[in-house]
Amino acid sequence: MDTMQKIAVLTDSCSDVPPSLAQELGIRVIALHINYRDAAYRDRVDIQPDEVYARFAEEIPKTSTPSPSDVAEAFDEFVAAGVTHVVVVSISSGLSATHDLFKSVATGYPNLHVEVIDTKNIGLGSGLTAIAVARMVQQGFSFDEVVRGARRYAESTCAFFCVDTLEYLYKGGRIGKVTYSLGSTLDIRPVITCNEEGVYVPIAKAHGRKASLKKALALAKKHVGSASRYRFAVVHGGAEEEARALLGKAKEALPNAEEILFEQISPALVVHTGPGLIGIGAQIIE
Repeated sequence: MDTMQKIAVLTDSCSDVPPSLAQELGIRVIALHINYRDAAYRDRVDIQPDEVYARFAEEIPKTSTPSPSDVAEAFDEFVAAGVTHVVVVSISSGLSATHDLFKSVATGYPNLHVEVIDTKNIGLGSGLTAIAVARMVQQGFSFDEVVRGARRYAESTCAFFCVDTLEYLYKGGRIGKVTYSLGSTLDIRPVITCNEEGVYVPIAKAHGRKASLKKALALAKKHVGSASRYRFAVVHGGAEEEARALLGKAKEALPNAEEILFEQISPALVVHTGPGLIGIGAQIIE
């Protein structure tokens, strides 16, 4: 590696990198905003996921991108620390303007070599790539190698989300009225993923909650296939008990994972899909 390169990794709070792991790997996390009628909070900074879920009954907040000043502050600190190159790993540009915000702010730092990676994913579907990138930096790979690795990891990562209700997808315009009515009446639960454009799509349907979780696990196992090296993550939005049960089954189904992560989902994701969300993501390492 070029000894003149000092590489930093930055991501957003909706990538759901566990805080302890972000600290260990030196990943700078920029918070999205959770907006209530009377106040705005920075995700995981001023307000924690449990607090947001607890308030769902009284108010479903809105979400917005990080503030440009927060991103600029991170870049300023990178410059002050002698950083020369930055790899930014963002949630899907198809789901949030956060990716474009990172690119816009980066143009104001011509002396920093900044590459913004659009993972076309969300939650730990994006965060797994940020983690993989940070590990490459720690291992001494060059900036060009890390960028190539980031793109490869983004393409080799899939995440599957099970919603507990169709109400939020319907209100957000993600599904139509007929699908909502039939699904609610018959207890048909979609398994949601992100497609190649990085937008939510139903990839499977199941009758009831347990069946949808089983289907999501089967999809993750299919994604891993015969890969010799992989990692996976189980995430939840206020549904820890069910998620830990899925984690146990995932460990049996994917016994050779090099790394297993378990984390609470950013409220910004749950706002759009509803409380009780459970997801499983898998990344092929090679």
